[in-house]
Amino acid sequence: MYRILIADDEGIMLYSLQTMIQKNLGGECEVYTAKTGRAVVDMAQSLRPDIIFMDIQMPGMNGIEAMQAIRMENKTVLFIVITAYSKFDYAKEAIEIGVFDFLTKPVNKDNFLRVIKRAMAQVDVEKNNQMANLRIREKLDTVVPIMESGFINYLMLQTGGAESTYYNYKELLDIEEETAYVILIQFGESYENGVLTNPVGMSMRSQKFYPELRDIVKEHFNCIIGAVMANKVIVMVPDQTDGMEYEERIKIIGQARNLLHSLEARIDAKFRIGIGRTCRIDELNESYQEAFRAIQEGEGRVVHVGDMPLRGEYEGEYPIDNEQLIFQWVIKGDIEAVREQASIFFDWMVNNYSEYMDSIRLKVLELIMRAEMDAFLNGGLNYGFLYRKDYLSEVQNSNNYDEIRSWWLKKITDITKHMANRKKAQSENIVSKAIRYIEENYRKDISLDDVSREVNINPYYFSKRFKEETGVNFIDYLTGIRINKAKELLEDPALSIKEICTMSGYSDPNYFSRIFKKIENITPSDYREKRRI
Repeated sequence: MYRILIADDEGIMLYSLQTMIQKNLGGECEVYTAKTGRAVVDMAQSLRPDIIFMDIQMPGMNGIEAMQAIRMENKTVLFIVITAYSKFDYAKEAIEIGVFDFLTKPVNKDNFLRVIKRAMAQVDVEKNNQMANLRIREKLDTVVPIMESGFINYLMLQTGGAESTYYNYKELLDIEEETAYVILIQFGESYENGVLTNPVGMSMRSQKFYPELRDIVKEHFNCIIGAVMANKVIVMVPDQTDGMEYEERIKIIGQARNLLHSLEARIDAKFRIGIGRTCRIDELNESYQEAFRAIQEGEGRVVHVGDMPLRGEYEGEYPIDNEQLIFQWVIKGDIEAVREQASIFFDWMVNNYSEYMDSIRLKVLELIMRAEMDAFLNGGLNYGFLYRKDYLSEVQNSNNYDEIRSWWLKKITDITKHMANRKKAQSENIVSKAIRYIEENYRKDISLDDVSREVNINPYYFSKRFKEETGVNFIDYLTGIRINKAKELLEDPALSIKEICTMSGYSDPNYFSRIFKKIENITPSDYREKRRI
């Protein structure tokens, strides 16, 4: 069925055209009529007609104005203009609107039927094109995720060769960049003590929310998305940025945080996001390993590997997770946790290699030296050339596994204590430096980003550390500094409120007064008067 709307202020014209359609094309058309420009606009919005016969001269809104309004909402409707005037009077406007044809009053029946049939044929063409495009889009919606997943798998697993495959994927997915970074999205049922729970169950459920996840990620990043692997999804973000400078890193972290909020708002799950550095696309596995490490070892829900210390990798059949936890707890300065993991690791060595005491001695010595190096790289220890002068003899003189265990646990505990003490001092130093910067620059329009840049730490981590050390957030601390300074300045009667406002770091006196009253429960002027008494 074709929906046809006839707009004319002459009732006899409406009846005549409607009758011709019903007698000659009655089984194919639904016909509606309108007598004013406003009425035809309203009806076009609700009916979505295929064809509109429009009289130019109508009361109120004329035909040209009505067509312009309708075209803004309906790009495919065919307009056929009916007029008693020369079409040259309004040809320019009609061409801009995209008028299909013209009919001059009085309307000839044969001409009318010829034009309407031609318009109906054009509607058929447009609808067929729309259906074809829809089918193509539906196929693409099915094929593109498969192609993207295939490319991600190829990049993660390829071991060289097949260079043509790499370029074929890039061409098919319209990727012009030569570099990219990985965002690794991990999900679970809940987030407890820094861990996502029920990964297996969520992996099963992910098949239902995966299409929604893809849509959300695409809204935040121009990217290629892999399939679900366990409870993780690899996202490749093509990026031409050389390296990963501070500003770029902070921007990406901010986008990722917004992504996490969107995911949790629309999907019944909890998420963590790890981000690797930019690298060549054909070496993307490096960025993936960094993103994986960020999720495994990083603190927080969104972690960029640039905010973490570097370390080596492990291979072979070996309790890697256990060993990683030892170094993780050393860096965090958690003595109880590191002793627990160190004991588990030692038991594994004895249970599997009890006849190789020298190898166990060597491994214990290796791990202690690696733990010290990690602590050194993270500011937990200072280096001294003779610091380890007794290590070799002490380990060699340990005659049984109890003695080796005792030495191992004592050394790993000492390193962790150093790390805990230095970590506390380092955090205090960062906050102290930030406070000094605030006190020196409170008159300026400074922000959390400005201060975090000064101490060279991610704003989100800095904000967390600052509140942990000071007990208040950054903006409240800055406000306190400014208001206290304003109180000092109010003691000087020679200074106006406006001058004090500027000297305290505020540009708007009204805003300054509101903040002052909020903190002190009194206006600056009243505070000054009260101090004079």
